[in-house]
Amino acid sequence: MNKKVAFYTLGCKLNFSETSTIARSFKDEGFDRVDFAEKADIYVINTCSVTENADKRFKTIVKQAQKSNPEAFIAAVGCYAQLKPNELADVNGVDLVLGATEKFKITDYLNDLSKNDYGEVHSCEIGEADFYVGSYSIGDRTRAFLKVQDGCDYKCTYCTIPLARGISRSDTMENVLKNAKEISEKNIKEIVLTGVNIGDYGKGEFGNKKHEHTFLDLVSELDKVEGIERLRISSIEPNLLKNDTIDLVSKSRAFVPHFHIPLQSGSNEILKKMKRRYMRELYVDRVSKIKEVMPNACIGVDVIVGFPGETDEHFLETYNFLNELDISYLHVFTYSERDNTEADKMDGVVPKNVRNKRSKMLRGLSVKKRRAFYESQLGTTRTVLFESENKEGYIHGFTENYVKVKTPWNPELVNTLHEVELTEIDADGLVRFGFVNAMVE
Repeated sequence: MNKKVAFYTLGCKLNFSETSTIARSFKDEGFDRVDFAEKADIYVINTCSVTENADKRFKTIVKQAQKSNPEAFIAAVGCYAQLKPNELADVNGVDLVLGATEKFKITDYLNDLSKNDYGEVHSCEIGEADFYVGSYSIGDRTRAFLKVQDGCDYKCTYCTIPLARGISRSDTMENVLKNAKEISEKNIKEIVLTGVNIGDYGKGEFGNKKHEHTFLDLVSELDKVEGIERLRISSIEPNLLKNDTIDLVSKSRAFVPHFHIPLQSGSNEILKKMKRRYMRELYVDRVSKIKEVMPNACIGVDVIVGFPGETDEHFLETYNFLNELDISYLHVFTYSERDNTEADKMDGVVPKNVRNKRSKMLRGLSVKKRRAFYESQLGTTRTVLFESENKEGYIHGFTENYVKVKTPWNPELVNTLHEVELTEIDADGLVRFGFVNAMVE
């Protein structure tokens, strides 16, 4: 009987792509992959350190694994495992903790899978995380996350990612294109490009700072890969999203008109304290440029509330800035203190209840923005890629510009693209439509 392995991934799309790569290494060693809720011989938890909730959730997930199999071997990998390996090793039931460079060699650290009295730690100095491991994940049958870059050279004062993932480094163009072709051969219709700071693509392509390619080169080449219906850029820094890239997407065969651009604050004073590499004026410029060449583009925004020193005035500056901006939705993060960051030592700590109130206000604004964006799309003809899940009798899908639609469940629609006309917004906020071609009833 083959040994069984199960995975749980916390955090970002990049983590999901890396979990898939790690899972493939287990398959090569003869393990069978099972669902995390099932009984397995080994449970691998890919951790995240972006918010304090990720830390708390880790313990809950370990308990879940122990409940399925008290004898199971439990390994923790990923960002939190790099930042606080000993804390994770101390969690009851954890046998192995692997940091940033070790996680891809996890099968080398497994001997006889017997339980340890305490968690064994292998984590390098983060300065040693200077090599690149390419990966991609196939989350469902419709889309894949393709990792093109890792690490970050930015020094944002609230962020632990450079400590957890090391310096900015990129996959070679050759390897990215090879992975993209592999994905396209699996009948997957959409690829989402992912990384820590993907606009920095090219840096570290040769294990040093030498650049042969840029992000623009990457998207130009990927656009030519046959068999991929859709390419989506995940999150890209405003200062690295250049006009050339925006123009290329607007004329592209496969890249969709959807951008996710972190802002973090609408106050220049707070942006400076965060050590972001732009001011709000540049952000306005990026949004205007996108809307000028792609009026129907969807633009998502990351924003942090409750950063040290954020007064009511600063927050209102952010709120009003976003309210007036032609954007489509927000991802709102409530600031949480992280060890070994500059922000952790700053004065002007915002009380938790104030942070929560601000977060709630911006989430309300996000609902309003998404609704307005969806309303602006009614009556237009779009292409929908349908997902594979039956959700309470409905099948969902996304248009190229990220409008979420629904229609009664029909298994024949799974992983197919159809032209539709968006007709109305349902009570749950999703969009109804009619098929443009009469072939589908």
